[in-house]
Amino acid sequence: MIFGHIFGRKETGKDIQKECAGTVPDETGKMYIIAGLGNPGRKYEKTRHNCGFEALDILADRFGIDVTSERFRARVGTGVIGGQKVLLMKPQTFMNLSGDSVQEACAWYKADPATDLIVLYDDISLDPGQIRVRTKGSAGGHNGMKSIIQRLGTDQFLRVRIGTGHQPSDYAQVDWVLGHFPKDEQAVMADAFDRAARAAAELLTEDAEKVMSVYNARPGT
Repeated sequence: MIFGHIFGRKETGKDIQKECAGTVPDETGKMYIIAGLGNPGRKYEKTRHNCGFEALDILADRFGIDVTSERFRARVGTGVIGGQKVLLMKPQTFMNLSGDSVQEACAWYKADPATDLIVLYDDISLDPGQIRVRTKGSAGGHNGMKSIIQRLGTDQFLRVRIGTGHQPSDYAQVDWVLGHFPKDEQAVMADAFDRAARAAAELLTEDAEKVMSVYNARPGT
């Protein structure tokens, strides 16, 4: 299991590229799609709503995948993770239209969302740093997920939710999700982005129930 080997220790970029270079891709032609959600532009960098971008960047860096090409109204890159061909994508449509970008990619590759799609995104219903892997479910008030579910016509697809904490009573939701993490939460969130990237990689080759049993526990438990 390449992901387990790589994620089990600190690796340099050269080490990772060596590991991936020796991996034989699945010959069936299947393309898995991993989408990290967020808003493009410097104004939104490091905000709570961009957790999906952050986790996807870690995944791309770990496996030497360059996510700078422009396609499907997204920044994209293709590569191999755990022997599986993957398209990593960061929709550039802004959060509320994420589904437009994801649906285009799924249609092009004839991907079945239930088996071929993984979405990484922020979740205000979880404590900062918590991770929740799910195989299906509602949008839970998340506009990016609402858009994806609407455009795909299904909520049956894998997702990795990254907790950002509940908004205080004196905050409007939009101000909370577009705000930045305080210094005392930044290390916790950096670890969460790393775990979310690990979970996404493992979902490519492991049973979802097994991945959930590992990553859905609270940090430190």
